[in-house]
Amino acid sequence: MRTNKPVERDPEAVSRFVEHFAAQLVEAGVPRMPTRVFGALLASDTGTLTSAELGEQLRISPAAVSGAGRYLAQVHLVSREREPGSRRERYRVHSNQWYEALTNREAIVKRWEEALREGVTSLGADTPAGMRLAETLAFFEFVEGEMEAMMERWRVHRDRTFGRG
Repeated sequence: MRTNKPVERDPEAVSRFVEHFAAQLVEAGVPRMPTRVFGALLASDTGTLTSAELGEQLRISPAAVSGAGRYLAQVHLVSREREPGSRRERYRVHSNQWYEALTNREAIVKRWEEALREGVTSLGADTPAGMRLAETLAFFEFVEGEMEAMMERWRVHRDRTFGRG
């Protein structure tokens, strides 16, 4: 049964999770400081922490929090908000952060596809380089179509599993 009541946790256990999860994301190529901020937000019950709370929990400077938050907002993993009536920022991770991050990549993939089409034309479709670019273009077009269908299947699965809808 879900409650909105705060749960007491061992701060060391939370810290171990944040650092372990961050290390996994770093191995995948994500910068270290954003991974730590993202992990801390995931581990918070509200999914929202202020810059000061993140700095204190992770023992990092306000500038490090700001840079990490800016990166995470750019890749659509968190949103930045102002504290009502204050200049303080807070960061929010949403329950659909992975979905948002993946689907917001569509514009980037479209630009890659346009550049690849131009490359095929410039290099010649019958040249080895042109054929390689054409295959890469076909790959991105395929993945884009599959991603759309996969995201629809995910929404149905999520709603069934977590009672949303």
